[in-house]
Amino acid sequence: MFSQIRDDINSVFDRDPAARSSLEVLFCYPGLHAVWLHRIAHWLWRRELFFLGRFVSQFSRFVTGIEIHPGARIGKRFFIDHGMGVVIGETAEIGDDVTIYHGVTLGGVTWDKVKRHPTLEDRVVIGSGAKILGPFTVGRGAKIGSNSVVVKEVPPNATVVGIPGKIVLAPETAKEGRPDLEHGKMPDPSATAIACLFDQLKGLEQKYDSLQKDHEALKKQLVDATPKSCDNP
Repeated sequence: MFSQIRDDINSVFDRDPAARSSLEVLFCYPGLHAVWLHRIAHWLWRRELFFLGRFVSQFSRFVTGIEIHPGARIGKRFFIDHGMGVVIGETAEIGDDVTIYHGVTLGGVTWDKVKRHPTLEDRVVIGSGAKILGPFTVGRGAKIGSNSVVVKEVPPNATVVGIPGKIVLAPETAKEGRPDLEHGKMPDPSATAIACLFDQLKGLEQKYDSLQKDHEALKKQLVDATPKSCDNP
């Protein structure tokens, strides 16, 4: 247990440059408190002490602003940065070294009592405000852009942005080591499409100007080549 707590604290230092001391992390990181309280709630839930599990979960929500259902399964070194407004559903499964930011929802899309929440494999990074909805898998090393809405499976190492989420980058292999937190440096397909339209419009304007100049030059040549009539004296 103590080794796991030490790993959790070290994971904060690895992924948050604002962390200055173990004492600060221990007392001032609600994401860490929410994960620790969830482990207690999950332990109770697995022993069918459902009310006590939900009670601990509700207490955690009250003091941290993070709602994690006690039935959710969470791996090692899970880090919730800031955390306010995070919601993780009952059948969600989270791997090791996963990082999520505030406002993230791991939600379901059915009322049936089945697997209805997403599975996040190891080293996934989810940007603030993103919504992952449905019982599909987000592959190892994938990144979800801020405020994206993802409703279908994401392959390993892919980068997904937009509403609905679209894959904009899918490298074949992931970089090993610490999780890549540069979730803000992601391609914007909408901006790229608009930029392409502007480039095409600029090209058409240049062609129009060239045609207009050719037309004016031809018109002048015709005028100059036309014999001028002289008035009789």
